[in-house]
Amino acid sequence: MLRREEIPIRDPFVLRAEGRFYLYGTTGVQRRAGRPAGFLCYASENLKNFEELGHSFEAPPDFWADRDYWAPEVHALGGRYYMFASFFADNARRGSHVLAADRPEGPFVPMKERLTPPGWDCLDATLFVEEGVPYTVFCHEWLQIGDGSMCLQRLAGDLSAPQGEPRVLFHASEAPWCRAYRPGCYITDGPWLVRLTSGKLLMIWSSMSEGGYAIGMAVADSGSIVGPWRHLSEPLVMGGGHGMVFEKDAKQYLTWHTPNEPSGSERAVFRRVEQGEDRLILTEDILS
Repeated sequence: MLRREEIPIRDPFVLRAEGRFYLYGTTGVQRRAGRPAGFLCYASENLKNFEELGHSFEAPPDFWADRDYWAPEVHALGGRYYMFASFFADNARRGSHVLAADRPEGPFVPMKERLTPPGWDCLDATLFVEEGVPYTVFCHEWLQIGDGSMCLQRLAGDLSAPQGEPRVLFHASEAPWCRAYRPGCYITDGPWLVRLTSGKLLMIWSSMSEGGYAIGMAVADSGSIVGPWRHLSEPLVMGGGHGMVFEKDAKQYLTWHTPNEPSGSERAVFRRVEQGEDRLILTEDILS
């Protein structure tokens, strides 16, 4: 068993399934046959001590990506489990792909089509189902467009393929707290959607702030994923990022990784949050 503080991890993601908590994330640079080995999976009863279950995804020899296996998140839908993750290859744009499995620990198998447009540099796709319709929200990278954007794409009911054209929800520079990573370059990273008890829809996402890597909040007052999206003026978290929200004992917790560098020093934090009318509020309750 491993204590949580012993697991170097970026982009932590927690799934409650089959009576246990499963932890996924960007967990190192193990390589096989010249490419990353895949994604590790950990399981826990209490979110303090974890069992390493091995690789939930191991890249097949003909998989299109050979590097930068990042930010896996796993969703239960229709009796199966779907992993959304980001990948890259020298002869292809960075993009997100959906993998499917019958168990939360895998093995996950890539679906036929890439999730994000093949001509775009994209990452960090997440899943949100609104009125029975599945959508993905993903990031169009600043590396390609300068001012990174958050985009919306409808998906087929079985998540096998995108439907129609992507829609830009907002650009990073629209958030008052966001600062340029380089002159003229603004990052969008790690979206996650939370339906608030007020009926509004909240998106947490990460970028650079005056205090470094941070998690900010945008809210759709309409309650609809199409927006429009209004940005709150102050970040929710500074000094770390790429967060998501999960439930434990009927309470909501936010997890993110901190610090953001140096590589290998990152660890997952679990901290309870409460809901306001249009935001999340961090409490002093840190799961330790």
